[in-house]
Amino acid sequence: MYKIAYVLFCAIVFIACHKKEDPSECEPRMCTEEFRSLLISFTDKDGKGVAVKDYSVINMSTGELIKTRVVASLTLIAGTFVVIDDTQRSKVSSAGDELKITGTYEATGQTKSAIVKVSGGKCACHIEKISGPEKIVFD
Repeated sequence: MYKIAYVLFCAIVFIACHKKEDPSECEPRMCTEEFRSLLISFTDKDGKGVAVKDYSVINMSTGELIKTRVVASLTLIAGTFVVIDDTQRSKVSSAGDELKITGTYEATGQTKSAIVKVSGGKCACHIEKISGPEKIVFD
């Protein structure tokens, strides 16, 4: 079920968000047709996905709140969210920016955050995760 949801998600995003840059601003480059997105999962201590409220992603370099153009959470997979995708590669620098991801576990009210470093830039083909966790685990 997870694979079907992910493939459907990627197809929708690719079709809806294909945008070309002004070629005069960037050096020529060869880009693949793939569409990249960075996901984060909120889980309990047993590794089970949990419902989260007050989810946010803030670029620590600019203070800008990052919102994806597609549905913010994959409702078929509890606790899984899109942090950033290729449509927003210009919102992070080519050297990489730290993104602070925060969410509150609905059942307990506990709030947790994590930092993920992501590169991109206006002339980049894709976003690229440099460092950071794939999961945020609640106690």
